[in-house]
Amino acid sequence: MTTAHGGKTAGAEHAPAPVVFFLSDSTGITAETLGNTLLTQFPGQRLERRTIPFITTEEQAREVVAVIDRLAAAGPRPIVFSTAVSQDVRAILSRSSGHFVDLFGAHIAQLEHALHATASGEPGKAHGVGDAIRYQSRMTAVEYAIEHDDGQSIRALGRADLILIAPSRCGKTPTAMYLALQHGILAANFPLIEEDFARRELPEPLRPFIHKCFGLISQPVRLSQVRQERRPGTTYASMAQCSYELRNAEEMYRFNRVPYVNSASMSVEEISATILQRMQL
Repeated sequence: MTTAHGGKTAGAEHAPAPVVFFLSDSTGITAETLGNTLLTQFPGQRLERRTIPFITTEEQAREVVAVIDRLAAAGPRPIVFSTAVSQDVRAILSRSSGHFVDLFGAHIAQLEHALHATASGEPGKAHGVGDAIRYQSRMTAVEYAIEHDDGQSIRALGRADLILIAPSRCGKTPTAMYLALQHGILAANFPLIEEDFARRELPEPLRPFIHKCFGLISQPVRLSQVRQERRPGTTYASMAQCSYELRNAEEMYRFNRVPYVNSASMSVEEISATILQRMQL
């Protein structure tokens, strides 16, 4: 609500935020991912998010609808993103008083027509064990990433699909873990230290695998902030040290023709997608 002069009233500022539901008959990961991707197009919105996974029966669906209907009666209509596969569950959820966005049913008929086949209607395919071979490859990749985190092991580097290198706290570990868990990439990661910068050469164990290396850098201010959370007030976290390490890391990447990206303002998903594209993995 606005005043006669166009300003917002105090009541409007304190109005309850709309609730966004992510509903699924499986884990809810897909509903969250797709729903949140759509919501990024509306920055600045105050929203309360709730995920309800494993809605596998009609009774459970009715219970969820009752919650949504109570909220709709008391305040702003909730927004409901659903990836429910079951037609019966989906039909019940769609009858709620929320703004219902069907992320699954809206497209399945088109795919059935295109593929000349009938959808299985089985939930849990996207994030379940499903394809046993692919699942096992992802678990193997996670184990590899854990063993080869932050240069802890140089065993079996020849097996790596990718070796991430960077100064400390530039995002090596979360990126390696994401690539392993989501894509089954065997990713090792290795820290760059003072001795490496002095030589401008890659750490010796990595030199035979330079074609597998990918570098990360950051912005000095951002890196200093991250390091201050870990070791406040130390030289390690100082702006001078962060600037020195990032400048020398970038020179090293260029000298050795190692591709790299600035991770300061990128999500782990964006960093990973960039790496996959540039390394052709």
